[in-house]
Amino acid sequence: MIEETQDQDIVYSLATSPSFARDGLCFAACRSGLIRSEDGGISWRSAYDALDLDAPLATTAVAVSPNYDSDQSVFAGVPGGILRSVNGGQSWLFAVLPSPPPIISTLVTSPDFSKDGTLLAGTVEDGIYCSVDRGNSWSAWNFGLLDLSVLSMDISPDFANDETVFVGTESGIFCSTNGGRAWREVGFPTEFAPVLSLVLSPGYAHDGILWAGTESFGPFCSDDRGQTWRRLGEDSVTGPVNAIVLSPQSPAKLHVLVMLSRTLLVSRDGGRSWSNWNDDLAIEQAMTCIAAPQGLDSDAPLLIGLDEGGVRRI
Repeated sequence: MIEETQDQDIVYSLATSPSFARDGLCFAACRSGLIRSEDGGISWRSAYDALDLDAPLATTAVAVSPNYDSDQSVFAGVPGGILRSVNGGQSWLFAVLPSPPPIISTLVTSPDFSKDGTLLAGTVEDGIYCSVDRGNSWSAWNFGLLDLSVLSMDISPDFANDETVFVGTESGIFCSTNGGRAWREVGFPTEFAPVLSLVLSPGYAHDGILWAGTESFGPFCSDDRGQTWRRLGEDSVTGPVNAIVLSPQSPAKLHVLVMLSRTLLVSRDGGRSWSNWNDDLAIEQAMTCIAAPQGLDSDAPLLIGLDEGGVRRI
């Protein structure tokens, strides 16, 4: 079954509830604002009704607390700052970031958010901002970050212990092992940058695996925490890798989904071979982002943000 929203502007980012299978809750950040679905992405409505806006409020990133069931926290990147709701979008508070107003490219929350209250925001030209008080206040944390054009970011599933964050930039990949306070460039071959997408294995604490999607050279994988990389899918994965989704299977049976502009490709052997996700799937618009809230099983839904507007449910 495929469902699609009514017309919306470009969709920049998607976020889903950690209890998606039960509540069907998801958010989409669009040029025209933030929209919300409570039926798994079939129907949508504005999440900004409480703001009583006179004009659309472009929203470039969205994140949902991993403890949404208890704290109802949602975060949205908008021009000049970050909106925070602690009641599922019924009301919003605005945290202003330093001028000139940065453009938020990505938002991530700590897996241990209920205890550490940590969020990180990547920006297009101003590097990384961090909040350790649940989004109330933000500070620039760019020591050692030699490229401030942040295109992608992911946080370790064992962040409470290893404090590890990776960011992909126009020129390569940087890593922090102290929660974002300081950064160092990792061994990614810079001639293959920019890095449009970045994702750590669900078992990163044990396997050290992370994947990076590039603009022109397909996906890369590292199994030593970013020190060395191998290029995969050279013959079959062409074009910008705008997103990567990893399944929670073991590294030996890792399922990997890559989103190109108009194609979804899957590897069920850790990237050695690739095939179409669905041979009957026709994507006419360019895809911008993807969410797989219930993993990569064949009967699990995928949500796809589109360049010309709308969210498509597959």
